[in-house]
Amino acid sequence: MDTAHRSFPILVALFVLLFGVTSSQPYEEFLQCLEFHDSNITSIVYTRANSSFSSLLESSIRNPRFDTSATPKPLLIFTPRQISHIQSAIRCSRAHRIQIRKHKFQIRIRSGGHDYEGLSYTSPDHNSSFLILDLISFRNISIDLAQQTAWIQPAVTTGELYYRIAEKSSTLAFPSGICPTVGLGGQISGGGWGTLLRKYGLAADNVLDTRVIDAEGRILDRASMGEDMFWAIRGGGGNTFGIVIAWKIKLVPVPASVTACTVTRTLEQNATEIVHRWQYVVDKLSNDVFFMVVLNRVVNPIQANATTIQASFNSLYLGSIEGLILMMEAKFPDLGLRRENCVEMSWAKSILYFAGFPLNSPLESLLDRTISATGSAKFKGKSDYVKEPIPISGFEGIWEKLKEVGVQTGGLILASYGGKMSEIPESSIPFPHRAGNIYQVEEVAFWVEDGVEAADGYLNWLRGLYEYMTPYVSKNPREAYANYRDLDIGRNGGGGEGDYRRARSWGSSYYKNNFDRLVRVKTAVDPANFFRNEQSIPPLSSWR
Repeated sequence: MDTAHRSFPILVALFVLLFGVTSSQPYEEFLQCLEFHDSNITSIVYTRANSSFSSLLESSIRNPRFDTSATPKPLLIFTPRQISHIQSAIRCSRAHRIQIRKHKFQIRIRSGGHDYEGLSYTSPDHNSSFLILDLISFRNISIDLAQQTAWIQPAVTTGELYYRIAEKSSTLAFPSGICPTVGLGGQISGGGWGTLLRKYGLAADNVLDTRVIDAEGRILDRASMGEDMFWAIRGGGGNTFGIVIAWKIKLVPVPASVTACTVTRTLEQNATEIVHRWQYVVDKLSNDVFFMVVLNRVVNPIQANATTIQASFNSLYLGSIEGLILMMEAKFPDLGLRRENCVEMSWAKSILYFAGFPLNSPLESLLDRTISATGSAKFKGKSDYVKEPIPISGFEGIWEKLKEVGVQTGGLILASYGGKMSEIPESSIPFPHRAGNIYQVEEVAFWVEDGVEAADGYLNWLRGLYEYMTPYVSKNPREAYANYRDLDIGRNGGGGEGDYRRARSWGSSYYKNNFDRLVRVKTAVDPANFFRNEQSIPPLSSWR
């Protein structure tokens, strides 16, 4: 027997000592089952007694809000290195009833750790036990330039993918997110929007095939899983239908040089009127243009010891500076776009631009998995969709709400829709927010203070802003983006896990009429609800 095999009884003994597990309970049997499948399994199982446990847990936490002493921690972290390890974890869980409801024990699946409510590495239920299946080792990228496709594994980040594409071609890209450290396993599972959405749609719109391990431990591809399940996993949410171990994606053409621009305007520079006008233009521009507006409170640049509201207009154009300026002069002269506001660069470099990196940052910055869009700040986000332009009076009320928080601690991000997004049917994939939307809104709060009282203050402010937005956003349902997971939705809709009214509330917001089809697919492929979290699609058997 080798050293790793001999060490396994010690691991079990520690587990028993720490958690009071007896041989009659499933956890020890689960660990023994893993060892049976692979005697070297101890090298990829981390309990709280392991010196690397905390650093491994924190390695992919991108929101410090869920990295406190009070945050529920997993019983163990499992870091599979090959597909058979994942299959063993699923089969051992099922064999030893780890996932049975009465044990309140769940598997949380993590690829990048950016989920807005931390559901891939913690649990809102302090009475629930869980393990993390961390896919960090699944980071292979295989690019086929001739076919303009790629196979990517779930822990590949957007930055890693963009960098590897750029190594091989300056005229290919993938229409996914802006933040370079987001894991593609989770992002594609919920849709995945970025600066190319008006040209090519979402990341999930550009998936050709996949490899998924289902609740039985089987490896399925598009042909073997069938079109219903293939439809569901492209936008129906992570940790719901199975564990995606690879995506086959379609790469898309972009110019060798694109244009990125930023124009900032404060209230004193007519920001209110310009943002108001932006709404009437942005979804009707050429599909080659993407526009994002960030609204927040800043230090007034022209008045000492004062603050103001700033609108930052960030645009990407798949063409030259001259071409964009001519278009803006004709379509949106109110912005006053000038050449000095713009920079030409490769599409891959534009990701660094939109992610807030300095202009001279090397492309290799895309490979850094440790950065966070919010730095050390804690955050909470919500989302909305705007179908009719917000009146000036509505924006004036938003400014008042922003004045209730400190400088750059709360804001709104408006992302333009239209273009290709209006051409794809709502039922094409589970992501339904298509024609009729002018732009998407993200309401967000940031804070660095510790403690429950400080967090509650910012959360209450954000909820107040969200409530204020009610008259100006989509209705019946009030739509939301599944990748901006928000546990507030449906919180008062009913009772326990799987309750129909609660699930119907958030399900309608995220998926609209696609929710019922998602439930039918879930019922067919995972009727026992093995893969689940607080807002995963429930099977019909879970209705109470």
